[in-house]
Amino acid sequence: MFCTILCAKSIEGFDCFSVFKKIMKEFFLYILKCNDGSYYTGHTDSIEKRITDHMIGSTPCYTSIRLPVELVFMQSFSSRAEAIDMERKIKKWSRNKKEALIEKNWKKVSVFAKKKFEK
Repeated sequence: MFCTILCAKSIEGFDCFSVFKKIMKEFFLYILKCNDGSYYTGHTDSIEKRITDHMIGSTPCYTSIRLPVELVFMQSFSSRAEAIDMERKIKKWSRNKKEALIEKNWKKVSVFAKKKFEK
């Protein structure tokens, strides 16, 4: 609303979108495919920096010994809590369900979400 009001005044040289981006910080959930075929799921508020850190192995972590890595999925959130919540959920998912998400195949995600009960 603040941005709309300012933009409605047509202030010359005022970039409403830049102001909005500064006010509304984005948080990202991401999935990397590692050189050994495994997946790494994480979150960040600086996607370019974090992916670069993973790719050059600058931080000792799961991916640093599985280089190179490839970004295969990314989703933005309006809060860190939402990104962390989704990260924790995905880390518990099966490989098949993660791959369905990466493919954006929502039908498969749904199928892999169903628990199989033995009779």
